Amino acid sequence: MSSFSLPPIHDNPDGGWGPSTSNFPDQFKFKDIPYAPYSKSDKLGRFADWNDLSSDNRQNVAGLPATQNVRGGGPGGRRGDRNQAFGSGTASAFAYFHVEDESSFSLVDNKAAPARRGTGFSRGRGGVRGTANYSNVRGSGRGGRGGAAFRGGANQRNAPNQRRGWRDWEKNNRARESSVVISPQWNMLEEVEFHRLAKLRLEIDEPEELDSYGRLFAYDKSYDRVTTKTEKPLQLVDRIKYNTTTSDDPVIQQLASSGIAKVYTTDAILSVLMCAPRSVYPWDIVIVREGDSLFLDKRDGGPFDTVTVNENAADPPQDPTPPNPNNPTEKAAIPETASINSATSLSLEATYINQNFGFQSVIETAPPPPVDFANPNPFYGPEETEPLASCGYRYRLFDLGITEDEDIKICVRTEVDAYIPGQGNPREGQGLVTIRALNEFDPRAQGAGGAPDWRSKLDSQRGAVVATEMKNNSCKLAKWTVQSVLAGAELMKIGYISRANPRDNTRHVILSTASMRPTDFAAQLNVSLANGWGIVRTVTDMCMKMPEGKYVLVKDPNKPVIRLYAVPMSTFTGDDEEVAEVASEEE
Repeated sequence: MSSFSLPPIHDNPDGGWGPSTSNFPDQFKFKDIPYAPYSKSDKLGRFADWNDLSSDNRQNVAGLPATQNVRGGGPGGRRGDRNQAFGSGTASAFAYFHVEDESSFSLVDNKAAPARRGTGFSRGRGGVRGTANYSNVRGSGRGGRGGAAFRGGANQRNAPNQRRGWRDWEKNNRARESSVVISPQWNMLEEVEFHRLAKLRLEIDEPEELDSYGRLFAYDKSYDRVTTKTEKPLQLVDRIKYNTTTSDDPVIQQLASSGIAKVYTTDAILSVLMCAPRSVYPWDIVIVREGDSLFLDKRDGGPFDTVTVNENAADPPQDPTPPNPNNPTEKAAIPETASINSATSLSLEATYINQNFGFQSVIETAPPPPVDFANPNPFYGPEETEPLASCGYRYRLFDLGITEDEDIKICVRTEVDAYIPGQGNPREGQGLVTIRALNEFDPRAQGAGGAPDWRSKLDSQRGAVVATEMKNNSCKLAKWTVQSVLAGAELMKIGYISRANPRDNTRHVILSTASMRPTDFAAQLNVSLANGWGIVRTVTDMCMKMPEGKYVLVKDPNKPVIRLYAVPMSTFTGDDEEVAEVASEEE
């Protein structure tokens, strides 16, 4: 029967590490090898660091041949020209030195990678995406065949804040600011992601017409015949058009006193809520609950008073970053010469264009005559002397009840801008038109979103222009379409307006005008009204569960999320601003 005997154990009576020299046996093979002490400045490694990602993608185990290294082993692996030294920085008898000449190593397949269209910097024909030189590495974020290992590299996969996507390297990663300052006193109640909102559905019946106010002028059909060769200058028309919030509307106040609905709002506010999953820029809606009634309001000077530009573009326009006051040598992120193409400047320019194009494209002085609705403009006081713009307000009642027993109705103030002569009686909702405008600033500027030159493509390749605008301004076009559907307009006129000079944002020309039916255009944009009504019903139920008070629905500036906050009743009022000013002075 076999026997087992323990090997001799050489204990160190001196209390140190390893065998003591005082009791070394004569046959101990490491007896005459000198000991190399460690220095505090030496970096001690591991015997085998499986997580270390060195620049040459190799990790060697001390004492193993180079062909058996952790990442360089195997017949197809790379053979390293140096091993990782574990232990002392001085010479050691246990260090392994690889003496094989790496110059004999060569690739079998050394053919150049096939050329692929498009480079990381331009859409020209002269570049090859994925080449090994550094100038194209930045643009090969997804990695071309034969590229510089930007795709699938472990150091890229595990790197923090790694961005992916087409031309992501040249995008400004600066975070946007919220549309409203979130106070520490605000209490967050709910948080809903956009992907949850996109799954909601609610089919509703045709609305009920409550009342109508205002005066409409006829649309000038000559603008439908404008082309790039017969362009018309955009004029400055001095007219008044009101954009009053819900709570300040005297008609809504009268309707709310009779309890005709539970929710009151305007088409501009409701369209933002119905198209929320498409939005990128931040926005906020002030919600006031009084008894069983909800009022959806906008803030003065908030995002509802301006028009966005290329919000959904892959690289939207950016505002210049103000220089750091603590660093006087720091410059703004965008040069001053490009300030007219910043996000804020373009938004103000687009708002100016939309207003004046609507004022200019109607007939005021010649027949056909204007059409007066049942009531005059409710916001035009007797002391006003400036002429009113063509605008009609239709107050409509939508039923959001899922069952017949539910009494959840929403009263919406909708707007129409003109009427088409000969299409029926506008007072009965026939031939009504909404007028909007898309603007071109500079196709070569940052934030243009790859838009083609309108003057050369609008007449011959209108489909390409429309497709680009549907991609870059998906949210804006969806909101306009929803507003037209809510108002019951039969047609929507969209003008294509460009700068007379790309470097001058004060002079514009009208290049063309498109006419479309809102329901058909909604299908082209893939806008689901049922999904929009489902979002409205969900937000309504969410707020109805809360006690009476004031709330703010805020879209996160950098994430596809909306949040509901409970705020004091004095928020966004004159008293709240005075308190904020006093607090800032005390600080």
